[in-house]
Amino acid sequence: MTKKIGIIVGSLRKDSLNKKVATYFASVLPTGFEPTFIEIGDLPLYNEDLDVEGAVPEAWGRFRQEMANVDGVYFFTPEYNRSVPAALKNALDVGSRPYGHSVWDGKPALVVSVSPGAISGFGANHHLRQSLVFLNMPTLQQPEAYIGNALTIFDEEGKIKAQTAEFFDLISRKYIEFFNKLAD
Repeated sequence: MTKKIGIIVGSLRKDSLNKKVATYFASVLPTGFEPTFIEIGDLPLYNEDLDVEGAVPEAWGRFRQEMANVDGVYFFTPEYNRSVPAALKNALDVGSRPYGHSVWDGKPALVVSVSPGAISGFGANHHLRQSLVFLNMPTLQQPEAYIGNALTIFDEEGKIKAQTAEFFDLISRKYIEFFNKLAD
């Protein structure tokens, strides 16, 4: 049975470095795993007053349904002001509500922070992990995926350089091992 991995990119930019890295990770999923990119840019800000029958925004319903249909989640995030982008935090909030109906519960997660800066989105990576603990998402701990100086990981054709690809492949293999251990 094919397992679906939801891919959430915290950067909404069309030419986002995080989206480029996410696309690479999607391309190396092994047989039996299917990537599903999940849109978060259209989600209205979470407001509990709207989370009642007849008022729930259509985008929230779509997002919650798509998330309910995945078995694991890859998160790719830049760092904005030492934390995650608002769109990503909003997606976490929308998916965790209404109380008792979280779409996140128990789904194995991978966190990759991608930044053109030298500290590799460390703050965003850890802030996201803190939320995932509360959302009960077991998260791959090693190898850590802080991708700094991200403008240098692409060759002249825009492809991931070989040495970086080897590291990404390792992260991907370790996540699949982690996912399978949790499934046993």
